[in-house]
Amino acid sequence: MKQQYLIAALLAGMFCASQAQAQMAIAADVGTTGVGAHLSVPLQSNLNARFGVGFLNYSYDSSTDDVDYKLKLKLRTFDALLDYFPMDGAFRLSAGVVYNGNKIDAKGKPNKTGSYTLNGNTYTAASAGQLDGTIDFRKVAPYLGIGWGNPVKAAGWGISSDIGVLFQGSPSTSLRNTGCDPLVCAALKTDVAAENAKLADKVKDFKAYPVLRISATYRF
Repeated sequence: MKQQYLIAALLAGMFCASQAQAQMAIAADVGTTGVGAHLSVPLQSNLNARFGVGFLNYSYDSSTDDVDYKLKLKLRTFDALLDYFPMDGAFRLSAGVVYNGNKIDAKGKPNKTGSYTLNGNTYTAASAGQLDGTIDFRKVAPYLGIGWGNPVKAAGWGISSDIGVLFQGSPSTSLRNTGCDPLVCAALKTDVAAENAKLADKVKDFKAYPVLRISATYRF
């Protein structure tokens, strides 16, 4: 429910800001937050409000000591930022709040012999069933950064960039198996919990997500 309120607030802010100011600018973005778009509106001569979204799906492989995983990264962010231009030029300081819908879906892959090793115990893929997991992050995250470009200053096309950090907190991991052989399910539950602890340890330092973004901007 809180997520829905935040998204509604971001959309309402975009609408109200666009109604209040005529010299707004739009941007098409690409970077570590995926592909996205932003709307910038001047509040004062050296202060802009900026609202935007970013998204991307990306698949890759990784592993812990025991299990190989097929991972799917899903980037989903909604930004509400303030851009301050301390020298009234192109350089800016940015801060705000981001709805962080980023997550990673994990699917365990049997090894070459068609088995899993979990917590030192080996199970055939047929007896273990499917091993799935999710790596999730704090949904509301503060953002701090710097950037270059003030898209509302002059009409027409321009280029803008962002370098910053999304403070998303420690990831939470959830690993589970489905379709296991009833004869091994009880033991497997303990071993899956141990593997989940290894997965959590592997990602525990991903508390800050780097934001690098370049944008093509247009002011009406």
